[in-house]
Amino acid sequence: MSRARTLSPWLMALGLGFGAAQAAESMVIVGYGGAGQKAQEAAFFQPFSARSGVEVVQGEYNGEMARVKVMADTGHADWDLVQIEGPDLARGCDEGLFERLDWKALGGEEQLIPNAARECGAAALVWGVAIGYDADALKPAPTSWADFWDVKKFPGKRGLRKRAVYNLEFALLADGVAREDVYRLLGTEAGVARAFAKLGELKPYIQWWEAGAQPAQWLAAGDVVMTSTYTGRIADAHKDGRNLALAWLGSLYGMDYWAIIKGSAHVKAAKDFIAFANQADAQVDYVGHIPYGPTNRQAAERLDPQLASWVPTSSANLAVGLAMDDEFWADHGEELEERFNAWAAQ
Repeated sequence: MSRARTLSPWLMALGLGFGAAQAAESMVIVGYGGAGQKAQEAAFFQPFSARSGVEVVQGEYNGEMARVKVMADTGHADWDLVQIEGPDLARGCDEGLFERLDWKALGGEEQLIPNAARECGAAALVWGVAIGYDADALKPAPTSWADFWDVKKFPGKRGLRKRAVYNLEFALLADGVAREDVYRLLGTEAGVARAFAKLGELKPYIQWWEAGAQPAQWLAAGDVVMTSTYTGRIADAHKDGRNLALAWLGSLYGMDYWAIIKGSAHVKAAKDFIAFANQADAQVDYVGHIPYGPTNRQAAERLDPQLASWVPTSSANLAVGLAMDDEFWADHGEELEERFNAWAAQ
């Protein structure tokens, strides 16, 4: 979007209106690639560079923490800022992998929705994971995770992310567990066993995805009849003319965060970027490129109703969704991922 932004006085005080002061500096921001990162480039990276003089060098990863840990532990960070999921942020913060944030110095956390301002991270977006399908090819349409598991009514391959996170929740929902009981049940051995047993029913039909771009590609190619997917990827494909659709019932939503790796040589620039990306104008611009949920309260209020229908935080979608429990996955994630990997390899 080419609409000019007005910088807040607070951002001006940070020096983001005067690029010459930092003209020689560059920093590396690493995210999940694809349409989401292209939207970040247009709404955040390029405008920030133009205003600050700090060059943004982009990288991509799949969320693996091993490399981040090596950088933080050795004090030699090749990356400066990473986009990271909530449970990994919580664990990494406890382990000292990320810089602590002073929210008063960043403009205050009151401008953001609940849980967006964390000790070591600033929410980059609100994501949703729901059922994606080709609306031209799949009639009647699936409406729930029970439908996703019903291979008689909907024969064919299913796409699921190759991790325990998301899948254990979806398995319990498919097995008839109420949304409000999912994490209570997953906190017990019986609940975990029930989730893996339900996954086992579907295992012969699963095609595992590891990159966020794969579900929409697989649907378009007819490789799967439906798939779990980041909602913004399907919205982006729909905008490009493919009749892909989402079933929101039982969708999971949560936040990705910007986190500064301990040992970064560009901590100030990274904090300036976080402050810039938290502003309402930048976030409205971002959602216009890809409809993930904004974290700035004012930005959320300014979305066009038609665009908001694709956003996980719209009232209709929130009403049928499940909030991801970051603390549960921070406490149990490592053991459940190990258990999942052993199960998937069998």
